[in-house]
Amino acid sequence: MPRFRRLITTLALTAALAAGLAACGDAASTPAAGAGGRLAVVATTTQVADFARNIGGDHVTVTQILKPNIDPHDYEPTPADITAIGAAKVVVKSGVGLEKWLDETIASAGFKGATVDASTGVPIRQGNGEEDQAAGDPHIWHNPRNAKVMAQNIEQAFAAADPPDAAVYERNLAAYSAKLDQLDADIQAKIGKLPAGDRKLVTNHDAFGYYIDRYRLEFVGSIIPSFDTSAELSAHDVDDIVAKIKQTGTKAVFSESSLPPKTAEAIARQAGVKVVAGEDALYGDTLGPEGSAGDTYLKMEEHNTDVIVQALGG
Repeated sequence: MPRFRRLITTLALTAALAAGLAACGDAASTPAAGAGGRLAVVATTTQVADFARNIGGDHVTVTQILKPNIDPHDYEPTPADITAIGAAKVVVKSGVGLEKWLDETIASAGFKGATVDASTGVPIRQGNGEEDQAAGDPHIWHNPRNAKVMAQNIEQAFAAADPPDAAVYERNLAAYSAKLDQLDADIQAKIGKLPAGDRKLVTNHDAFGYYIDRYRLEFVGSIIPSFDTSAELSAHDVDDIVAKIKQTGTKAVFSESSLPPKTAEAIARQAGVKVVAGEDALYGDTLGPEGSAGDTYLKMEEHNTDVIVQALGG
């Protein structure tokens, strides 16, 4: 990808200049030391950044690269990203090939710390179509059991990078894991109230497979038939999903917060069903902005479940 490599080269030059300027200043004030001596962490996605904050508490400083409602599938790093990575002690990534840009960015930044792949140990769903991501389905966070594994991987990385505070990270993990267990139980109870024949899901793209598998919903299809939102949508794809909605008696089409709702709205009209969009849109690829119904992982999954149950059960 020549455009990407040109961008990385530009970012590398920017990072080198920034590093040179930082070297002339007070080393204690650089992000590597972290604010107040805290562990300096860079987290790629909104989800792993939220996990990192819960595990690290006030013993870490987390720089989050992807902002809320920014599609992670087609992201390009900025000079600020490469500078932050170069100064960090730990980089946390979601994994499963989601951050296609990260390896070259880390190399360009001259990063010398630890990189933790939060997906390590998570059972990965594989795709069926040509457009599916070769590494598998990267949307692993939509099963709270997977989120527990991700949080544990982060805790282990923090403890290794900052041994004096290892006990703190262990306690924080235990507290957060209990919340994830409660979330899992709550979702099961809510979905369990839906009639089995109404548990049919149509979304913008194939982002909810782990959720569907965990809570035994039926995946009718997605508007973009791929794990990746950058996949091309054909007229045949549109006709196919409209036909499936009609054939299965699916009640709604769910838009996603990080994607434009127009196609979902058009397909819902053709199929004669309601579209769920706007403030009720599902949080698929990212958390929501601060103050929204999905500004933390726990709130995101609770919001998604409440919207799904209301739309399919109403």
